[in-house]
Amino acid sequence: MNTEKKIEAYRNIRARDLNISFQGVTGVYNAITDVKGVEVGYSTIIKDLNSGTKIRTGVTAILPRGKINDPVFANWFALNGNGEMTGTTWITESGFLETPILITNTNSVGIARDTMLQWFIENNWYTENHWYIYPVVGETYDGFLNDINGFHVMKEHVFEALNNTSNSEIKEGNVGGGTGMISFGFKGGTGTSSRIVDINGKKYTLGVLVQSNFGVRENLSICGVPVGKELLNEKPPQLNLSNTHFSQGDGSIIVVVATDAPLLPHQLKRIATRVSLGIGSVGGKGANGSGDIFITFSTANKNAFDRKDNVTVEQISNDQINPLFIATVQCVEESIINSMIAAETLQGMNDSIVYALPHDSLKRIMKKYSMV
Repeated sequence: MNTEKKIEAYRNIRARDLNISFQGVTGVYNAITDVKGVEVGYSTIIKDLNSGTKIRTGVTAILPRGKINDPVFANWFALNGNGEMTGTTWITESGFLETPILITNTNSVGIARDTMLQWFIENNWYTENHWYIYPVVGETYDGFLNDINGFHVMKEHVFEALNNTSNSEIKEGNVGGGTGMISFGFKGGTGTSSRIVDINGKKYTLGVLVQSNFGVRENLSICGVPVGKELLNEKPPQLNLSNTHFSQGDGSIIVVVATDAPLLPHQLKRIATRVSLGIGSVGGKGANGSGDIFITFSTANKNAFDRKDNVTVEQISNDQINPLFIATVQCVEESIINSMIAAETLQGMNDSIVYALPHDSLKRIMKKYSMV
């Protein structure tokens, strides 16, 4: 009974609830948490201070094996590098992701990184006498809705995201690090999706989580339908752009891809590059002012990380990897759209307001193009 209530509390409107059809077979939750072992936690900060300051931000945590220290094979890729993801240099060098992944706003990367180290110590994450690790923290900019220069993400928020995780259905939209984000001129945020694929008679799961904060409205496409052009003048965002160098297309997207398929780091790099195709399918162009950074990991090959002994690992043949490429593109596309459909209209700093993607209008447009 408690589990059912928890899932119900997390449930939000998603693309498939509007009868929008995406290709591929999803997992039970249609979320990154369909990959066994993966857990996701949030800290969402929405506060109005007496000074008029509006806080609209948070932290998202992704734990590849839950609260178990067992590094996973990983890799990463940047479609456009106008952003930050710490710890990636060592991932490239070693082939392993040794920490959880945090996503927050641009100005809170430092405290998120440092607090993760404190969390390791307090939770005895490492028992070795001599160790150091490089926390992985990504960011997107929420300064149009959030008082980003107020540095409102604190140690307790990072701890909350890391400690209160779920391996089942997770919330989307205005939650965690995605709280203050904007996508294609509508409210954006956190989104997720998953796919089940069959390779040589064995089923594997691939899941994606995005923090979506990018795109030009006229380019928005959903299942091939030019939704952005149809909604070009409907509920435009009201943003205070004074004293900024904002250009159309500026923003960012962080994408996390998890799978239980046995992939080695060079193959996970190939998966990471396919994220770009999913972003392109919804209208992303990799703009100069956008930080489009993706990280991928595999939960297969448990205990592959060993400091002393040789290990034997399994990998899928490159000739059999195509279903995972396709699943990546499909999941990225649906995750971005889920992040927008789940998001709610939000008013923030300087009376800026960004409206939710209007569901009724979206259904009308999809019906017009015979897509529902």
